[in-house]
Amino acid sequence: MRILYSALLALFLVLPAGAGTLAGVTLPDKADVKGQTLALNGMALRSKFFIKVYVAGLYLAQKEKAPAAILAADAPRRQVMHFLYNVSKEQMCEAWEEGLTQNTPKASAEVKKGFTTLCGWMEPIKKGNELVLTYVPGEGTHVEVNGKMKGTLEGKATADAILNTWIGPDPAPGADFKKALLGG
Repeated sequence: MRILYSALLALFLVLPAGAGTLAGVTLPDKADVKGQTLALNGMALRSKFFIKVYVAGLYLAQKEKAPAAILAADAPRRQVMHFLYNVSKEQMCEAWEEGLTQNTPKASAEVKKGFTTLCGWMEPIKKGNELVLTYVPGEGTHVEVNGKMKGTLEGKATADAILNTWIGPDPAPGADFKKALLGG
């Protein structure tokens, strides 16, 4: 019993207060975007063919479970993908295209152009690296791949289509993934 108690105490001392941990990945409970504090809304594991691909974290201005409310708000938000498996540029581009097709089938030319640009910024992402997408109202979606800022995608419609790949009606990562990001 003493060993179990010591192990639990050590675990609490190692993890930041309120941080989320999933599949060995710990994400902070808060993120700062242009001076505004965002809260970790939920975390999810993306698996494909029994391979753990990445742990995702969704940060919002305030916790929310309804996709429509999240998409309706013109507020900062952040999507973090912490990779557990090496992924090629081609795999990333295929995933973005699949997500757009399944969840924003009537995407405007502007949104399609944004996804083409996003694909152009992709590069191989190795295990342990991150892809971070941060939407800032009036600026667009800042894209960071492997710790390098790639650029900013203009427009809220593009930001919404990107987030829709996770919380839309038919997210490629699956319904359980979507539920977990929404705090379920």
